[in-house]
Amino acid sequence: MNIKPIRNDQDLAHAFAQLQAVFQADEGTSEADEREVLVTLIEAYENKYYPIEHAEAVDAIIFQMENLNLSRKDLTPYLGSASKVSEVLNRKRRLSLPMIRKLHEGLHIPYESLIH
Repeated sequence: MNIKPIRNDQDLAHAFAQLQAVFQADEGTSEADEREVLVTLIEAYENKYYPIEHAEAVDAIIFQMENLNLSRKDLTPYLGSASKVSEVLNRKRRLSLPMIRKLHEGLHIPYESLIH
């Protein structure tokens, strides 16, 4: 195992190449240990230099609507009246705490996406 810190994108590419070589290693082997260390290093580097921002609330709602094949009418149990649904989706009304809770519990949208 010849693992070193990831300091730049070239090191990252090298780490991915190493990871590919041990990706399907059997658990309990030194290759599996190497895979675990590489994944940890890669995740740390990517989180530091390429963070993924949480989606905006409306974008998260629309994404989940598309995934679940929901219409605007299907959002009324979570947001209230049809006019409130329209205002939220058109970014004219902010989500209230009860709306956030209902969307999280009913549509499984992460709180982080609904709060940001």
